[in-house]
Amino acid sequence: QVQLVESGGGSVQAGGSLRLSCAASLYTYSTNCMGWFRQAPGKEREGVASIYIREGHTHYADSVKGRFTISQDNAKNTVYLQMNMLKPEDTAMYYCAAATFCGSDGSVYTPKVWGQGTQVTVSS
Repeated sequence: QVQLVESGGGSVQAGGSLRLSCAASLYTYSTNCMGWFRQAPGKEREGVASIYIREGHTHYADSVKGRFTISQDNAKNTVYLQMNMLKPEDTAMYYCAAATFCGSDGSVYTPKVWGQGTQVTVSS
């Protein structure tokens, strides 16, 4: 059974940067697409960025385009989310997820596996 372990959250001032990591215990068809969701208190969960592991094709939510970059290191079974020019509205719990397909809006389509979540807090 695939497990996802996240790291890298924290607190930063607006304009700062953070990098999240998501390590998969193994790559299978259920981790063909990996990505990140976020959920802020009182708001719906939204897809942030996703990537097809084999091809490297990426997708982003409009709210993070030009600021966030998703990448992978297949040798380490790890996906990264580099977050630059952070804004207070980026504050949320960020969850890594994996599935067979990615959504074009930066989501992971019907995730099969979830990470435990990591908090990102951006202060103004």
